[in-house]
Amino acid sequence: MYSAYLAFSAVFAILAGWALDRFGSKVVFTVMGLFTALGLLLTSRVGSPWHLFVTYSLLLAIGTGAIYPVSISTVNRWFIRRRGLALGIVNSGATVGLMAMGPFAAYIVSTYGWQTAALIIGLMALFIVAPCSLLLRRSPSEIAAIPKDEALELTGHGSHEGKQYNGPEGLSLSQAVRTRNFWLLSLMLFMFACCAYLVMAHLVRHVIDLGISPIQAASLLSFIGGGGLVGKLLMGRAADYIGTKRAYIVCPLLMAGAMLLLVKSSDFWMFYLFATALGFAFGALGVTNAALFGDVFGLRHLGVIMGAAEVCWQAGAAIGPLLGGYIFDISGSYVPAFITGMLVSLVVALVPLLSIPKPSSSK
Repeated sequence: MYSAYLAFSAVFAILAGWALDRFGSKVVFTVMGLFTALGLLLTSRVGSPWHLFVTYSLLLAIGTGAIYPVSISTVNRWFIRRRGLALGIVNSGATVGLMAMGPFAAYIVSTYGWQTAALIIGLMALFIVAPCSLLLRRSPSEIAAIPKDEALELTGHGSHEGKQYNGPEGLSLSQAVRTRNFWLLSLMLFMFACCAYLVMAHLVRHVIDLGISPIQAASLLSFIGGGGLVGKLLMGRAADYIGTKRAYIVCPLLMAGAMLLLVKSSDFWMFYLFATALGFAFGALGVTNAALFGDVFGLRHLGVIMGAAEVCWQAGAAIGPLLGGYIFDISGSYVPAFITGMLVSLVVALVPLLSIPKPSSSK
């Protein structure tokens, strides 16, 4: 059911991105909030397993599957200077939400059952997410409210391949997919997701196999979340100063270093250090990736372009755990799988050097 949710999410990421470019963030976020509430409320009342494919896999995918490309595209349209910091702050909301709602949902499930948990969280979506969406305003580029000193920067010029598209005109999806940069960025997303989820899917099992208690092993996930929060904020700010491309390259390099640390770890404190580094790299990627897409392809059709690239991310997230499990089955150890992830991460760091232009940074 969760795999079906991921598949539907990839489809609706494209559709929601298209709708964002056409109708604006208020309409899209309101519809997503309502579908999130509807999916969870109906999930709390299912009477047969196949019902969950409709209420959870389908309806919840409509509500939440496109949250990353839609929210990031909206922020890209609003901010020019310090865009990286703005993206980092907004992106950190997902991490804080997971850290807060995880224990809350676990408590409700253990105390009242999963149906009640779905009902309560569905009501939260209905009375919090959907109404807050109505407060969203149209972006400055839509209402011509751009400050004069930033208007020239926002409406930067460029050509099809060799220059930058920093303005609201930008590229359409059909134009973007005909550029080398789109496929390079999509390939980077695929490989990075494959590496990250390869590790996260098998991390707890690997640590338990080393003789560490399940509770201590599960605690590493909290350090991944905390590292991700710091990574989003710090690398978002750093991208404004050192440039988005340089900040982007740091992420897979740090991911490779974290995997090397995981393989070499002997004391448990080293696993905490690994988890923090992994989370930092994973969180920072979401920010730098969003800024890089905005810099390279422009803003007008950014929603649907990022939605299309999201398919590659979802594919990597699905293949990574399968690859890790397969390598473990044939080798009897997770170490070769983690080393494979480390090598792929190093390749990801080299891909931006092939063609992706260096975006201009605003201080």
